[in-house]
Amino acid sequence: MYAFEPTEEQQMLVEAVGRYAQSDLRTAARQAEEERSIPEKLIAKGWDLGLLQASIPEGYGGFGERSCVTGVLAMEELASGDLAGALAVSTPGLYAVPILLAGTEAQKQTVLPKVVSGAWQPYTAALIEYAYDFDPSDLRTIAKRDGKHYTLEGEKAFVPFADRAETILVYANLEGTTQAFLVPQGTPGMVVDEKREDLMGLNALPLHRVHLKGVQVPVEDRIGGDSGMDFQLVLASMQVASAGAAVGLSRAAFEYSRDYAKERDVFGVKVAQKQAIAFMLAEMATEIEAIRLLTWEAAWKLDTAKPDALHEAYLALTGAVDMAMMVTDRAVQILGGHGYIREHPVELWMRNARGFAMLTGLAIV
Repeated sequence: MYAFEPTEEQQMLVEAVGRYAQSDLRTAARQAEEERSIPEKLIAKGWDLGLLQASIPEGYGGFGERSCVTGVLAMEELASGDLAGALAVSTPGLYAVPILLAGTEAQKQTVLPKVVSGAWQPYTAALIEYAYDFDPSDLRTIAKRDGKHYTLEGEKAFVPFADRAETILVYANLEGTTQAFLVPQGTPGMVVDEKREDLMGLNALPLHRVHLKGVQVPVEDRIGGDSGMDFQLVLASMQVASAGAAVGLSRAAFEYSRDYAKERDVFGVKVAQKQAIAFMLAEMATEIEAIRLLTWEAAWKLDTAKPDALHEAYLALTGAVDMAMMVTDRAVQILGGHGYIREHPVELWMRNARGFAMLTGLAIV
């Protein structure tokens, strides 16, 4: 059996991240969305909390040990402030964590210290493809072995900070399996669109399309070397991270709409006293708590290498996708006409929540 009580270290981390999420990310979210830019000092402050650094062992430049459970707790708190800000702060993890999980010893020693030993840098990863039937386990971007190189061909979408990244971790289909390759910025054949993706939400986060045409990668830059990587483990870590973020965003929408309903008078009665609204709030709270527990369990099973961990991670994400849309949609409904205007954050949370169904690969723990 496992406990539901965070350790003292986890509780301290959650409280620190929570303060940053509410006082910094939440207060800056609306302006960042409208201006399509997150202030670098805001990202730097989040980076200084040391979330990724605490997941990397000392031998690779960090100061801790990786824990999916701790990562999920932190991601929930970050996303409760602002999803775009949470993803921006955690973007270097997209690059570092897969190397920690599946890289060779030489890759870990060479790459990880560069990521975690200084200020935040836009190291990133490219997994998602612009396809209706996108499947991370059956990518259309192809890698082929060509002597001492792998040649990459394809197109990636929604790559955060791709225009600024020193190196991008590119996922591709190699003989039917998903593998990852280190591709430095400026490599011949890799072109990053200057124009950012235009999306329904997450406009504060710079996302770009990346084109790969005849890109040659040395064999030593395949993650895991000749034996490659177990992508399913990496994917499961992405799934629980996304589920944790969905819980945090949904919790924010629930708490805001609950407080509004308790304070708002309509015809002399508090909105929360109306039975239909009370039922909505009760169902929202129930679904959030159910998915939170499912996500915690999936993270714990990944940490303890349980045989059904990958299945649980998938269930956590699929449940979180539906829960986030239900909760944020009802938050807008509860505010009535006020829910549709930008004076209140619920409309932004609803737009951002829509992304969970298609943006697996933008977070990892």
